[in-house]
Amino acid sequence: MADVISHPLDGGSRRWTLLVAGLCLVPLLLQLPGPTALAIAVTAVVIAALSRRKPLSTLVRALLAVAIVAAVSAQFGFNFGRDTGCALLGAMIALKPSETVSVRDGRSLVGFALFAPFSAFLLDQGPWTLVLGLVAAMLGLGALQRLTTLEGEMPAPGLLPPMRQAMRLLAYGIPLALAIFWLFPRIGTPLWGVPDRAKAKVGLSDRMSPGDWVDLLADDSVAARARFLGATPAKSAMYWRGPVLSDFDGRTWQRSDNIGLGARDRLQVGRVRWTYTLEIEPTDSTQLVALDVPLAAPEGASLSSDYSLRAKRPLATLTRWNMASSPPLVMQPDLPAPRRQHALALPAGYDPRTVALGRELRTRLHDDRAIVQYALDWIRRDFAYSLNAPPLGRDTVDDFLFRTRIGYCEHFAGSFTLLMRAAGIPTRVVTGYVGGQWNRLGGYWMIRRMDAHAWAEVWLPERGWVRVDPTAAVAPERIYDTVDDQLPAGGLLETLQGPRGLAQVGDWMRQNWNDLVLGFNADRQERLFAPFGFGRMSGMQLVLMFAIAASLALGLMVWLSLRAPREQDPVLRAWHQLGARYARIGLGRAPHEPATAWAERITKARGEAADGLRDLTARFTNSRYAAGVADEASARRLARDLRAHRPSPPESRAGRAPVRRPQ
Repeated sequence: MADVISHPLDGGSRRWTLLVAGLCLVPLLLQLPGPTALAIAVTAVVIAALSRRKPLSTLVRALLAVAIVAAVSAQFGFNFGRDTGCALLGAMIALKPSETVSVRDGRSLVGFALFAPFSAFLLDQGPWTLVLGLVAAMLGLGALQRLTTLEGEMPAPGLLPPMRQAMRLLAYGIPLALAIFWLFPRIGTPLWGVPDRAKAKVGLSDRMSPGDWVDLLADDSVAARARFLGATPAKSAMYWRGPVLSDFDGRTWQRSDNIGLGARDRLQVGRVRWTYTLEIEPTDSTQLVALDVPLAAPEGASLSSDYSLRAKRPLATLTRWNMASSPPLVMQPDLPAPRRQHALALPAGYDPRTVALGRELRTRLHDDRAIVQYALDWIRRDFAYSLNAPPLGRDTVDDFLFRTRIGYCEHFAGSFTLLMRAAGIPTRVVTGYVGGQWNRLGGYWMIRRMDAHAWAEVWLPERGWVRVDPTAAVAPERIYDTVDDQLPAGGLLETLQGPRGLAQVGDWMRQNWNDLVLGFNADRQERLFAPFGFGRMSGMQLVLMFAIAASLALGLMVWLSLRAPREQDPVLRAWHQLGARYARIGLGRAPHEPATAWAERITKARGEAADGLRDLTARFTNSRYAAGVADEASARRLARDLRAHRPSPPESRAGRAPVRRPQ
């Protein structure tokens, strides 16, 4: 038996194999950071070009492998996460063409490349990742089919036959895959988890420094979706509360480690109550957001003393939360001395002009409300909103208030908070999102990452914590029209117009995918057959249903795989039909028997009754194996004659007198 390494890859098969491997990489590269994905793609192209004529030496490949691992690790800060592992997988696949010269090498390359679309699901479970993954799997199976043909020393087929075979294989597995997805019993919580990302997604964090939010405010991807179950607040009242930042070191605001789960006493709310479902996209953090002030923590989350919500598990997948919120009338009117001192703390040695101004305002105005109003009037009169804020020096607040006076929400909220503290008013920074965009197709609000916002909460006697938004004083349009102007009322065609309309349609499709697929959890599985009157399904009932469905799916798979496909060659199809007609009268051809030997055997046994079979067999063998005797016209005549030939039944064999029936 010849060694498979003796079968080299011809130019066409090598190009096809490399193309399939590259397409398998696409779903994974789309989920990696842009610079990393671009570096891997360029590396793959360069290595494929360098090894086109002959493989790279072992030493060069070893050095390239070390360099690639070091480069990928450096891009992720030498922190290991599932994104680091996926990037290393992509880099190793990009290096594999450097030693791809034989059929065995090509099979290995395609096999390794098929890991890429499946690893992409560790980073994203969206519908496009699934579509790209299925396309990659089909192309990979087609490439393996082509390589198998080449290894068997048969002519390389075109592109369509292997693709049809791959599509057939995928179709065989769909019923079983659906049975597993819908009926295989699920557990309420996973038995294990996957590592966090080494690089967190852009989003809200426990820290805020000038300039940190530029990337966040430029990201128009959806962070959450809200569907109200009753009354809907005005858009100007949609403040989605996230991390509360109380500690300041002169440049960075961050969440206090002293915030506990208690001391949420004396919260008074009005009659307005908002009940809603919040669907939050994966962030790999535990931070949740809630409208205004949440009334209680939903199941699986905890509510801290500053009324910010935290999930008990990292948000590595899509999650849904049922929440209730209300605008507060009174929020913690009794502030204990330690918390008051914490909310008045100033960093030593920073921002002397701001501290001096705050103390001057306390001396001159005395009243807390008057001080707050003075600061808001000053901001409204002398400041401007812009994402292109000038850089700030060591004393960031002094630079912003007295020199640049241009910035965005994090500049305004942080500087206002420090000024109020200097004036003796307990104040803290609250971050989250503001507003949203109404999706008319789905009937829900889209909260995008670019809706991220920061505001302040001041503590006033008898009122407790009160929201004050200094950014709204200088740029109210940033708050009340947070994303874009709403689409005009109309039908689907109006909704589809322009990039904003297409974005709404795309997110509506993503939301339905989330609802039908990603949101299909253990609870929904137990209620799967409730519309048919079965109520909740127990674990044993699900096991039984799955066993039945899986058995049917496997039976269908076996039947389809064993069913003889229709022969494409009309001559060969007619020859098989002729053999089947003789087999029905007990004169079929044995599997090991040559066609001419079979015809001779039948002719000797039946004499004139088999007249014509020998001639048909000779014509068939010549058409199949003799060079230069077959043409399209003769093939059609032979197929017609093979279909027309009918063997006579055994009772009419020559030499036997016909049986006469009595009159």
